[in-house]
Amino acid sequence: MQNNAPLAAAWTRLADLAAHPEARDIRARFAADPDRAARFTASLDDLTLDYSKSSVGPEAMAALLALAEAAGLEAFRARLFGGDVVNPTEGRAAMHMALRSAPDAGMRATLPGGVDEASRLAAAERDKMQDFVRKVHSGELRGATGLPFNTVLNIGIGGSDLGPRMAVDALTLAGTPHLRARFLSNVDGHAFAAMAHELDPARTLVLVASKTFTTLETMTNAHAVRAWMAGQLGEAAIGAQFGALSTNLAAVGAFGIRPEHVFGFRDWVGGRYSVWSPIGLPVALAAGWEAFQAMLDGGRAMDEHFLRAPFAENLPVLLALTGIWHIDALDLRTQCVLAYDERLRRFPAYLQQLEMESNGKSVALDGHPVEHPTCPVVFGEPGTDAQHSFMQLVHQGTQPVPVDFLFAAVADHDRPEAHRILIANALAQAEALLRGKTAAEAEAEMRAKGAAEDHIRAVAPHRAFSGNRPSNTIMFRRLDGFTLGRLIALYEHKVAVQGCIWNIDSFDQWGVELGKVLAGGILPELAAGAQAGAHDASTTALVRRFKALRGES
Repeated sequence: MQNNAPLAAAWTRLADLAAHPEARDIRARFAADPDRAARFTASLDDLTLDYSKSSVGPEAMAALLALAEAAGLEAFRARLFGGDVVNPTEGRAAMHMALRSAPDAGMRATLPGGVDEASRLAAAERDKMQDFVRKVHSGELRGATGLPFNTVLNIGIGGSDLGPRMAVDALTLAGTPHLRARFLSNVDGHAFAAMAHELDPARTLVLVASKTFTTLETMTNAHAVRAWMAGQLGEAAIGAQFGALSTNLAAVGAFGIRPEHVFGFRDWVGGRYSVWSPIGLPVALAAGWEAFQAMLDGGRAMDEHFLRAPFAENLPVLLALTGIWHIDALDLRTQCVLAYDERLRRFPAYLQQLEMESNGKSVALDGHPVEHPTCPVVFGEPGTDAQHSFMQLVHQGTQPVPVDFLFAAVADHDRPEAHRILIANALAQAEALLRGKTAAEAEAEMRAKGAAEDHIRAVAPHRAFSGNRPSNTIMFRRLDGFTLGRLIALYEHKVAVQGCIWNIDSFDQWGVELGKVLAGGILPELAAGAQAGAHDASTTALVRRFKALRGES
């Protein structure tokens, strides 16, 4: 356990502030401070974070900043960017920032046997990626029958799927992509069956995204697509039309993929932080190299802000500390993300992995149980769709749900009125969560419409909203590659800051391993005639029932 008197005092101060009756009263803070919106807003150029609609006040922010200082955030940040081992359970650095750094940035990553020149290695692989993208787009690189590619099919799962899938949506949905991008992640055979009929095998470039080239779901899908393409075009198509995002050169070669179509990355790149690496190749193929490079540049701009801005003006730090206030001080265990932009429809799913796989931990760095609640449950959908599904709970449920609203001021379509309607809804939802509606206001509304008094008394309580429900608003000029890069890096650094304060390893993911191991044992037992192994009674019964329903008992 951490033995740090200033840290303990900071946690105690935070708890004391949260215990005050006004700790959750956001409306009262606006009434008492006419300048609250300005004082609780921070910006990086056009990217603005307004956290004034949280209940964080000056005292709470001072306590949160003291907590960050006592937790050693400044030293942790230096170790992170210095390439030190910040993932101790795997003995690894977390140097994904080098993937978006300038070639001469000199970022290095500590390895068990030495040090990697991370910036230089990333730049070399990036040059190889750029050349590949150029050849595909120009038609210099074609399929086995001589036709140019019109589709890139990415086969991956987890970080090898969520990041590129999200980024392709964000950067191509409002325009014409260079290549159509399709993503195959679910090992369920229905997924590829539903996709195959719309793919032209002669014009489809396939990328298998697996660092080890052994991920069960990914390789099962890869072999299915390989058999489909070979059956349509012959074995020669595999070398011509498959690429790999992997470091297992032997396995990739055995699969039939040419060395010049293989792009790798190092162990200091975690899966959920890998969209900046060759895992982002489908983004560059679909959206174009300029858009992908802009995304890298945006991520680097947020890195520089995180490194240099004082904590009281630092967007990732402020977003993280506001979350600490909600989770640890006010005991709010969920986080909703509402992007009022169809192009960011996959952003909540991306953040689910980024946040919950990183900080969904119950063991501290010293091996003891954590002393404070950690990661919330993250969920979300695009606005305005969400207003017609789960927002009922967010407005009137028994526990407040903090919300992050995200939107662009400028849309990339020719329907300005639709965009104004969209943003009016975003602003109104945030205001409604803050203001609420009293029973007296509900009664007055109904009375003004001529409702009978007995009906008013019966219905008004159901039409009242408590208000004082927290939210942040993140606004930017327009959604392009540069802005997307800043947004992704903003949340990456938020996660790292919270992990530092909670004293956990934000860069491992041992919680996903046990299920994989057990699945490997159950798989052969599902074959016809196989015996069930040693499991709990429920699992054994379900294996038998599964085989009985298939007529294989």
